Amino acid sequence: MNKKYNNLFETFTFKNGVTLKNRVVMAPMTTWSSNDDYTVSDEELTYYQKRVNGVGLVITGCTHVQPNGIGFTNEFAAYDDKFIPSLRKLAGAAKSGGAPAILQIFHGGNKALPALTPNGEVVSSSALETEASDFAPSVLPRELSHDEILEVIHAFGETTRRAIEAGFDGVEIHGAHGFLLQNFFSPFFNRRQDEWGGSLENRLRFPLAVVQEIKNVIKKHATKPFILGYRISPDEHQTGGLRMKDTYELINRLIEANVDYVHASLANALSSKPVDSKDDKTYLELIAEHVNNRVPVIAAGSMVTADDVKTALDKGLSLAAIGHTLIMNPDWVEKVQNGKEGEIETALKASKINEIEIPEKLWNVIQASGPWFKVEE
Repeated sequence: MNKKYNNLFETFTFKNGVTLKNRVVMAPMTTWSSNDDYTVSDEELTYYQKRVNGVGLVITGCTHVQPNGIGFTNEFAAYDDKFIPSLRKLAGAAKSGGAPAILQIFHGGNKALPALTPNGEVVSSSALETEASDFAPSVLPRELSHDEILEVIHAFGETTRRAIEAGFDGVEIHGAHGFLLQNFFSPFFNRRQDEWGGSLENRLRFPLAVVQEIKNVIKKHATKPFILGYRISPDEHQTGGLRMKDTYELINRLIEANVDYVHASLANALSSKPVDSKDDKTYLELIAEHVNNRVPVIAAGSMVTADDVKTALDKGLSLAAIGHTLIMNPDWVEKVQNGKEGEIETALKASKINEIEIPEKLWNVIQASGPWFKVEE
């Protein structure tokens, strides 16, 4: 192995005692590959088993905590105890390489798919029409009532209990990408006038209540150290949307709540900058500077090569999450360890789809996604 990559292979220990063999994380990625009944498919299990041998930590793609929270087609579910056997299979596959495995949990909020939502009723913090995305149409969601908000909070806790029973080593709350947690935290999407909206304190109330509920469940049900992480999108492009000053306060409050890590989802971990950037500092640098080692920081975003990961760790990341490159290179970590980093593929070769065990439904999404993935014959 090239010695300049030594920092990738340093061990890392969370404050709860869970130790990782290296600093490379399998990023949470939707596979669009569940069975029609929202159980984990055999293809998904094989996909994970193919990619988990080298990494230090595995974070699964997201699973919805309520039936009205599904954000992607063929997305495995966790909102009922009937899904525990399915989740147990996924935990086994994700942990098969010897690394701890974390279940990412979320509610799609205003990005939920009407066609897959009971009565087609999408819910959010406020009744504000959304923009269409590559994966969800424009909708006018219904504002959640106070009692419904409490039900969602409870649902996050119940899904955490199922994760514990299924054998996962932690959960990651997906508070990024404009899903329900961010709907409440965002000053643009949260137009409420009650205790759940308005001031920054009120906009923080829902995400922090979810964190507290999950902490209570972990204390009650976990029999060994269980990791709790929180994923963020640092800001929003809309005028009047989320900005870094609010995100800094969210991070402060998450640290006070004793989460085990904060995970920043970035377009490009090494170059992406805030919407209202005043200098050359990237999100990664700003977040690492603000956190100042108070909590471990993970980031994901277009890190493809070993040099990318090394640079991100050098800039203050605790752990670096790789996604697309791990889809293309299931043995990414092994290549770097064996001095073969020059063999890392930077485009997905259609001729290798079967060899690298990409589920058919995921391959269909990749082919239809345009610039999302560079594909070569």
